[in-house]
Order: sequence, then C-alpha cells, then structure tokens
Amino acid sequence: MPFTLPPEPTTPMTSEAGSFTLGIVGAGQFAGSFAALWNLHPNVVQLRVTDVLPERAEKLAARFPRAEVVASFEDMLASDVDAVAIFTQRWTHGPLVVQALQAGKHVYSAVPMAVEITEIEQIIAEVERTGLIYMMGETSYYNPATVYMRHKIRAGELGRVFYAEGDYVHDMDLGFYAAYQYSGGENWKATASYPPMLYPTHAVGGVLGALPARAVSVSCIGIEDDRGDGVFDREVSQFNNSFSNATALFELSDGGAMRTNEMRRVGYPSPIRESRFRFFGTEASFEQLAHHTVWNDKKDSYDISEQFIPVRRGAETLQEVDPDLRAAFSSGTAPVHETARLPAEFDGAPNGHEGSHHYLADDFARAVVTGQQPPVDAHRAAIFTAPGIIAHTSALEGGIRLPIPDFREASGSE
Repeated sequence: MPFTLPPEPTTPMTSEAGSFTLGIVGAGQFAGSFAALWNLHPNVVQLRVTDVLPERAEKLAARFPRAEVVASFEDMLASDVDAVAIFTQRWTHGPLVVQALQAGKHVYSAVPMAVEITEIEQIIAEVERTGLIYMMGETSYYNPATVYMRHKIRAGELGRVFYAEGDYVHDMDLGFYAAYQYSGGENWKATASYPPMLYPTHAVGGVLGALPARAVSVSCIGIEDDRGDGVFDREVSQFNNSFSNATALFELSDGGAMRTNEMRRVGYPSPIRESRFRFFGTEASFEQLAHHTVWNDKKDSYDISEQFIPVRRGAETLQEVDPDLRAAFSSGTAPVHETARLPAEFDGAPNGHEGSHHYLADDFARAVVTGQQPPVDAHRAAIFTAPGIIAHTSALEGGIRLPIPDFREASGSE
C-alpha cells in the first residue's frame, strides 16, 4: 500500500473561517509557549487552563486576558470547551487522549502519542469512531531539515532513498535534570529514567515526515547507564529502565533502512541542534552536524547551512519562555519555512525547536476549524511512535528483530 504525505497550506487562516475554545491540560514548562500562540491565533476565542497543581494553572491563565482556570481535567471534559491540548507527563498522554475523544473533544497531544501499542490502537479507534481531530505535536515534522527533504524527495532529486538517519541527542546535563525535577517532585529520579526509545518521535518523525514510508521491523541495542546517580537505575526507575542511550536499525516499507539514536548521556551540544538528520539516495545525499548542513551529489559537496538557521520575524522575544528551557527554543523561522501561510498575529511571537512551534499551533487550529485531519494525525502519529515502543522491547530482549504493526490496515488509510 503506497504512502502519501499531505499537501501543505499556502494561505493563512482568518477569523472568518470559524472559531473554537481550547483547554490547556497541564500548565508546565512547555505549555506556556503554545498557549501564547493559541491566544494570538485568530480562530481561538478563549483559553481554559487546568493542572493538578492549581497554582500553575492560575499563573499561566493570568498571562492572558481571555483565559480562565478550570478545577480539573474531568471538569474540563464536562464543560463546553471544543478542544483540549494535553501537556502532561509523557507516559500519561494515551489514556488522557482517549478520555478526551470519548468526551467529544478535539485533541492536540504533546509527544509521544502513547507508550503502549494498545493505547495507540485505542486512540485510532476513537478518532475513526468519532471523526474528531487528533494531532500529535511532533516538532520534527516542521524541522527545517525535514521540510527541505520533504520537497527534495517529492521532486525525486535524491533518486532512490535507501538509507536515512534521525538522531535525538539531548544530554541529561543540558536541561533534563531541571525539567524532571520540575515535573517529578520529590520522586523525580523515578521518572527521569524514562526509556529513551519511548520518546522516539523527534528522531523517527524527522525521517518519516519526509520519506513516504513506515518502519516494518526493528533491532535495537540499549546501552546500560553507568553514571551511578540514581537516574536510569532499574531499582529506582518507575519504568524498570536502566538504558540511558539506545540505537535502533529499522527496515522500511519501501525496502530501505533507517537508523535512529536516542541519547541521554552524550557529549554533544544539544542546545544548538538536538535533532539531526541524514538521507542517502542513489543520486544525492544530505547530512547535518551541529552547525553545518550539506548537500552532496556525485560531483561535489555544497554547504547549505544558511537555509536552516532560524531568523526573527518581527520583534520576536523569548521572555515568556521558562529560563530552563530557552535553549530548546529558537527565535524565528528558517529560510526553508513557508511563512506566508502563518497568521500575521504570529509575527514577533515566541517560537521554538528550530521554528516548528508556529506551524504546530496553526495546523491544529486549522484542522479544528476546517474539520480536515492535520498532517500528524492519529495514523501518522502511530507511524512516528510505534517504532520506538517496539524498539525498546527489542532492546530488552537483547536486540532481537521484531515486527512493527501497520496501523493503516483497519481503516485502509494511506
């Protein structure tokens, strides 16, 4: 069954197209950036905020004149809010998404989609049953490298792409300790041991967001941690996990191969570029390092780095971004991004992850208003998420090669 990647919009949404109310579930470190964008979006008329820590919800809601606090997630679902955006702990997304869909709400979910294959199946089943919008907020789909390669692959400029790499190289020392302490409280070490391959979408999504294929099998090697600080300690871990790094080799549906690395102990400057990609074809190839991006053909290698460096739009500022996370936020969009499709209201608004946040916020609003599923809908979210779940199982079983389910079979979607 062939794959297709959806066409990309070319014109901005306006308030005349329709409007909706949006509930923010989880008022932690990342929620504020997206709340700020949706507060500006012409199709969002009101924000509502809830968090298990009421003071966080109150602090976030206080930033926006049209926002109000809701006491609980259950109260949010019982209200007349049209859609919810879930920014809770990463292993909680699947069940919360299912609850929201069953309550009749459109859903935006932070990554990952889920941590169990059964949770993915439940989300897809609810989307198909209800016809509601589901979007996973995968930044790498809008990463400048992925945007660039999506066009190059569509144009056939690489020939046959037979091998690709996607790496998420984010060292624990560079922001993750603070993030887990913020979200995990006194027992933060139990959750800081979250298995790397259960957070696969920044690596997998950047490859399969450009290459029209899916992963069909995987062999993965997990690297046992040896820091000895109680993180990635199986006896402490909520997830019974001691892998801090993992490397997976995937077979793709088009006959090619994909390798991904999920690294949490690595000497690499992740604040400069935490996701990086390589694509090799029979006619050309593409490679990224921290500062450099090159295009190669059979004659020469060309430095194209300038096309991937985000630049400011208007008076863009990061003042509203949590200081612990500013390294993950970039100011502006890259030259390869198509900015004409974005709302004018986003000029000068905070952005992040190499310019992806504006597109994430806009595509969800666009989907809710038009009723058309977004690019990273439930089926594509499964294609980005399930490979990591199966890869982690492979690592636990010594690298055995395992099949990855095809979630298109039930619906026949392409």
